[in-house]
Amino acid sequence: MWTAIDILVLWLVAQAAVTDLALRKIPNVLVLGGLALALVLHWLAGPWLAALTHWFTGLLAGFFLLLPLYLLRGMAAGDVKLMAMVGAFLGPQAALHVALLTYLFGAPLALATLLWHGWRQGDGLSTARRLGRNLWRLVQPWLGRLAGLPLAPLPREAIASVGGMPYGVAIALATAAVVAWPHR
Repeated sequence: MWTAIDILVLWLVAQAAVTDLALRKIPNVLVLGGLALALVLHWLAGPWLAALTHWFTGLLAGFFLLLPLYLLRGMAAGDVKLMAMVGAFLGPQAALHVALLTYLFGAPLALATLLWHGWRQGDGLSTARRLGRNLWRLVQPWLGRLAGLPLAPLPREAIASVGGMPYGVAIALATAAVVAWPHR
């Protein structure tokens, strides 16, 4: 049986996904309202200290689980904030599951979105090449470090984006999968 928390988080991530698809933006008012609503619902459900702890640790888990992709410029800040809101609703363990599924769902969705837009604009092969070049530039320093090479102190050149993907959709799909899973 689903709780009010489950239903509300699903409604909020659905709203975020639709907005992200339409405008390529997740409104701060949606995320901040969701954070406040999650706190109130947790507070009403149990002892206030346990509720605050569950809310806050979920928020932090959701935020920090997607932060690396934001720092690599692979997703926007709104996606990270949305994941923090999901964590605030569902708690840290469920936030981990949602984040892992977001990565799992998001990677093929991102690739398909980029290639679709590239082919639709008539430069699909060029888009695929730029995507491959950008990925190589991102992982090259890490691979060098793994091979034992020192990190170069020089600033890296800017990488031109090949397009964006509405990760709000992947977060919504992942949240729905975790909420629907009977063994949470």
